[in-house]
Amino acid sequence: MPRWRIAVLVSAAVAISYLDRQTVPVAVTAISKDIPLSNEQFSTLQSAFLFSYAFMYAGGGKLADVLGTRIGFTVIMIFWSLACASHALAASFAMLAISRFLLGMGEGGGFPAATRTVAEWFPTNERATALGIINAGTAVGGVVATPMIALILSVLNWRWIFVISGGLGLLWTVWWRLSYSSPERHGNVVSEAEIGDASAAKLRWIDLLRIREVWGLVAGKFLSDAAWYFYLFWLPKYLYDARRFDIKSVGTFAWIPYAAAGIGCLVGGWFSSYLLSRDFSLGVARKSALGLSAVVMPLIILVPHVAVSWAIAIFSVAYFGQQSWSTLVMVLPTDLLPRRVVGSVAGLVGFGGAMGGIAFGQLVGYLLDHGIDYSVVFALAGSFHVVAFVVILAAIPSFPPQDLERRLSYQGAR
Repeated sequence: MPRWRIAVLVSAAVAISYLDRQTVPVAVTAISKDIPLSNEQFSTLQSAFLFSYAFMYAGGGKLADVLGTRIGFTVIMIFWSLACASHALAASFAMLAISRFLLGMGEGGGFPAATRTVAEWFPTNERATALGIINAGTAVGGVVATPMIALILSVLNWRWIFVISGGLGLLWTVWWRLSYSSPERHGNVVSEAEIGDASAAKLRWIDLLRIREVWGLVAGKFLSDAAWYFYLFWLPKYLYDARRFDIKSVGTFAWIPYAAAGIGCLVGGWFSSYLLSRDFSLGVARKSALGLSAVVMPLIILVPHVAVSWAIAIFSVAYFGQQSWSTLVMVLPTDLLPRRVVGSVAGLVGFGGAMGGIAFGQLVGYLLDHGIDYSVVFALAGSFHVVAFVVILAAIPSFPPQDLERRLSYQGAR
């Protein structure tokens, strides 16, 4: 069916984005030989990415809503691919930070555009599965990144990593332009009634932020992504610093948690869709899968206290749980709100997640440079998903939310 091919196409874009994000963390030791980096400077590089990513995540949702999915995704991918390639020109920490900032600006629109694609193409009972396939691209990018970067570094200068990664994004753009068209141009896609109310009035961000459910999603994403971006950006560096890995060892082992993440993407979305197919309510299906995803996350607290083989195994469990969780949080805006504001809401949720990544990432860099060891950092990270789940339960007591249409209409009329 056309819509499942679309899911695979968008998943490939997500894979490229995660490959681009991992370039600096995996190649940090090679880069540091030319451009020395402290822990706090390393945190600042990731914060530069996340700061622009956060604002463009919100803006990218608006961009997708205004330009439409096809044109919006084209603009987003071209920009971030060129931004990735620009890292190859860096001769100082400041130049690296600027390139990282530009990469975040480009990639920020990717997930809102992906969420809008799902809202356009998939009915409610298939959205979690579709987003699971799309979100699995995060794992594919992570799995490919570490061995690919290690291979490139074995034969080329670190600057080639960014040239090759940027080139892959431009190739994807050609594929997208040749393959994607709106669902209305296909006679066998789901009906407009199945997809959602395309005529729903658009609301301003300030209107959306007056809705309790939106705040719950933003706060939950702030907490859970604080942990996720720590895992994403600091796993290679933790292996370098605390476990004394070299680039070959990182290339050999660091892909394993990402493989588990890919399984988590698929299992989380599949399990929620399975519960729906067994006549469970939408609320039970989503919250049950979210709760099971969150409950495994505190295991990460054990990482600094076990042998390295067990540490990799625990990271794998955490990556599995995180990406199962992420898939479900991504689908919630499509469950809760009219189609034409899904991109905007997804953008606000992603903004909250990136802000969480900045706040915790800067704290991690400060703590490590001031004598605090990784055990404290992992203890903090292990608690965030559980707290986020409690926040979402409190903010979204029912599916669909009671009186949501009335509240949206009231806010739009103000």
